[in-house]
Amino acid sequence: MSGHSKWSTIKHKKAINDAKKGKIFSKLSQLITHAARQGGGDINMNPTLRLYVQQAKEEGFPTDNIQKAIDKGTGSGEGAQLVEASYEGFGPAGVAFIVDVLTDNTNRVVSELRNMFADFGGNLGEVGSVSWNFDTKGYVNVKAGKMVKSERFGEEDYFVPDEVDSVMMTLMDVEGILDIDVNEDHTLDVYCDFKDLAKVRDSILKLGYVVTKAQHVKLPKIYKKVTGEDLEKVRNAIEILEDYDDVQEIWTDLDEE
Repeated sequence: MSGHSKWSTIKHKKAINDAKKGKIFSKLSQLITHAARQGGGDINMNPTLRLYVQQAKEEGFPTDNIQKAIDKGTGSGEGAQLVEASYEGFGPAGVAFIVDVLTDNTNRVVSELRNMFADFGGNLGEVGSVSWNFDTKGYVNVKAGKMVKSERFGEEDYFVPDEVDSVMMTLMDVEGILDIDVNEDHTLDVYCDFKDLAKVRDSILKLGYVVTKAQHVKLPKIYKKVTGEDLEKVRNAIEILEDYDDVQEIWTDLDEE
């Protein structure tokens, strides 16, 4: 019986992991399609597309599916037009939410988001109801090192790490960067004005550093402290929204520290 129980547990965990991976693949596919539609299907000429393709490969997204998503964006594949939109509301304990979506049907999304907010004890608000408390910034995550080619590895690119402090000193000279934080995994979080995101990202890439993410982020000016049962309700609300296919990012004013 114990063996059967262990087998059932493994199958259950695998099903959960497969479902999560499926959600990630679905969202990455949407992002790749949208990036290709906005800037073309050549990853060498479209830095945004290149970043999403890189993320997709790291997640194990099949190469054929990546190409299908690109073709869909450039018009050589079938598919509806995707639209970016943001929705604001309040979750459990009055925590503010901004939900960024990428969708082919905003009417459906509004209706379904309204139902989800109601189900977890919140409500979808009007434009500006919570966004006044958020600043939009440019954000770039940078690996402390560069990709280089070597005959020893058959001309394949491979990652050569660098000292974090050295990378930070170099980045401090990049025009437009407002702040740099160092993470425990030796990557650097770079922040800039939202309108300078593309310029800062391209400058970092020209220096040869590996950029893993470049996007606009919405950071709260004032955080809301939530604990105990209310905190669990907020976390559950975030999880529900993350499971929704059209949702790309969720921003809150939650302070868990």
